[in-house]
Amino acid sequence: MSTKYNYGQTVWIVESGNRVTECIIVNYSGGLYTIRFSETGGAIKLRESRLFSSREEAQSSVHKEVRSREWH
Repeated sequence: MSTKYNYGQTVWIVESGNRVTECIIVNYSGGLYTIRFSETGGAIKLRESRLFSSREEAQSSVHKEVRSREWH
């Protein structure tokens, strides 16, 4: 199975719907990526849909989420 991200690659995630955080890919197994937080060294497993290949892409996702909440 081909994966979008590779071991050692830098990715970004959005935490709590508004905070963009830099991470490193450390493993892929069972449809989940294990990522290590660059700042704290902690790790978490996430699906590919939660990962972004650039900080700008992740920030764009945050802005879309905020706009959709304003309309409700």
